[in-house]
Amino acid sequence: MTDVAEANSGTTAVREGYAFDEAALSAWLEAHVEGFAGPLTVEQFRGGQSNPTYKLVTPARSYVLRRKPPGQLLKGAHAVEREAKVLTALHGAGFPVARVYGLCEDDSVIGTWFYVMEMVEGRIFWDATVPGVSNAERAAIFDAMNATIAQLHSFDPAAIGLGDYGKPGNYFARQVGRWSKQYFEDEAAGRNADMDAVIAWLEAEMPQDDGASSVIHGDFRIDNMIFHPTEPRVLAVLDWELSTLGHPLADFAYHAMMYHMPPHIVAGLGGADIAALGIPTEEDYVAAYCRRTGREGLADYRYYMAFNFFRLAAIFHGIKGRVIRGTASNAQARERAEAFPELARLALGFARG
Repeated sequence: MTDVAEANSGTTAVREGYAFDEAALSAWLEAHVEGFAGPLTVEQFRGGQSNPTYKLVTPARSYVLRRKPPGQLLKGAHAVEREAKVLTALHGAGFPVARVYGLCEDDSVIGTWFYVMEMVEGRIFWDATVPGVSNAERAAIFDAMNATIAQLHSFDPAAIGLGDYGKPGNYFARQVGRWSKQYFEDEAAGRNADMDAVIAWLEAEMPQDDGASSVIHGDFRIDNMIFHPTEPRVLAVLDWELSTLGHPLADFAYHAMMYHMPPHIVAGLGGADIAALGIPTEEDYVAAYCRRTGREGLADYRYYMAFNFFRLAAIFHGIKGRVIRGTASNAQARERAEAFPELARLALGFARG
């Protein structure tokens, strides 16, 4: 996991193929971001798997810029304007996210759409076992994550200006259909027998739609959060590219996948001695979420897990396609592409019980 931290932490010089007209950006910032004052220095974050992410450094403060990647893109992917919209709404509602300073939908400035937000300083835990803290703090960190996702799911989307952020109802039917279609259409990335079997199972065993709908993050993991430098408190949830209106229990189960996720794929607890670390059991973590959201339990939890491993597999399949097409923005894209078959196997394991 140290390799993952080193590969994703901090910044580097802007990578080849991702540079842009910095003078044009500076002029846009002066016109659209209150208080901006150059000179401007641009660095690229090592992370930012899908949408290239840059650190904008000025004498007074630093900012973060997220943009669509250059090159040929799949329709509907890399929608930075959606990220800016959900961040703005949630920040106004008191949820821990970075403040957005401006969105640019003019390709002529830097070549793609982008938005600029505040730079939140704190701790990112790339390892889900959270090394280097006491058991008491580790337990408090997990409780803070649990409280944060419960808070997200408590918002009435319409009340915070996100009533049109996605389609309500039939979430699993729409998502299985969407990711299956993307998987089948990306011929460059190829087919996989486990993936095909999971798709058939998900279609056959789909729970009856209960109409539950909330703002969902879509990639709620410990390494997509910035924690306070010294307190077990979430300061900002990052990476909202996959957010939409959807089923809150699907979103929670994606987060709870950490209990089964091999750590070499993404931050996960697979193989960890969680009792020795002071990390709550999966059952206790689910119970805490249910208590916070007024639920008796999660009857279709196994389906949610199979669905989420399938969905992540489909995302990694898409990364594989981008690697083949030469449009992947992250240095670890090839490793993620190679992890796709393992995720498909994990999904099938839950499907078969």
